[in-house]
Amino acid sequence: MNKKLVLLWLLVMPFLSVSAQTDSLSRFHSNMIAIGPTNILDTYLSSEKYHGIDVRYVNHSSRFTHWKNISQTVIHQGELSFVHNRADNNDEIGGMYNFQYHLRYNWWLCEQKLRLEAGAGIDVNLGFLYNTRNSNNPAQARAAINLAPSVAASYRSHIKSMPFVVRYEAMAPLVGLMFSPNYGQSYYEIFNEGNYDHNIVPTTIGCTPSLRQLLCFDFKPTRKWSRTWLRVGYLGDYQQAKVNNLKMHQYSHLFIIGITKML
Repeated sequence: MNKKLVLLWLLVMPFLSVSAQTDSLSRFHSNMIAIGPTNILDTYLSSEKYHGIDVRYVNHSSRFTHWKNISQTVIHQGELSFVHNRADNNDEIGGMYNFQYHLRYNWWLCEQKLRLEAGAGIDVNLGFLYNTRNSNNPAQARAAINLAPSVAASYRSHIKSMPFVVRYEAMAPLVGLMFSPNYGQSYYEIFNEGNYDHNIVPTTIGCTPSLRQLLCFDFKPTRKWSRTWLRVGYLGDYQQAKVNNLKMHQYSHLFIIGITKML
């Protein structure tokens, strides 16, 4: 009987060890500010490309679910962009709220220092783009929901006595629905006259080839900080769409800084 208990303990112990070692790596909540250059094109408002600055607040959290080896990642982003054309005689102002929810399966390698994740989730975007010179069609509404495969990898180590975690995440929309006026159609026609013209558009990766990626470095600068770490990194957001004979894109390259709470 004692031999059976010892054998059972030897079989269970590695899984308990993995759970204990990966807890602090797998559960976190981060608040970040992101800022950097952006490039915007929306042919409904203008055929010109606009360049300027993108400022965001990003809330990023991850924890395990009650399903074995399945983690959930939740991301909220609030964005404001201020851009101008090449002649510097016109401006556009944009705003966007982005929500992401991902479920991913997890693997641990390198003595539980490396964690790999793969799965999918939803990606929701609600926003606007306003052109300060247009009179007939001064603004464009943005609304889309997508099913998005996603991956992530994180590695934990230390430099001398300073622990750190390097993390990378990426997601791309696969299929979804997007709101868009048709070419030459005004918002007055859509909402006042009720003239529907293919304004809810099914989308695939073929007409919306987009990517969001995050590379960040979490570190604890002093031993006095127990669960609070600093975060710096890069957020790349490359959104594109071609629907209803209209083209749009927004390419943003953002530096991030923030605070991460290890849960």
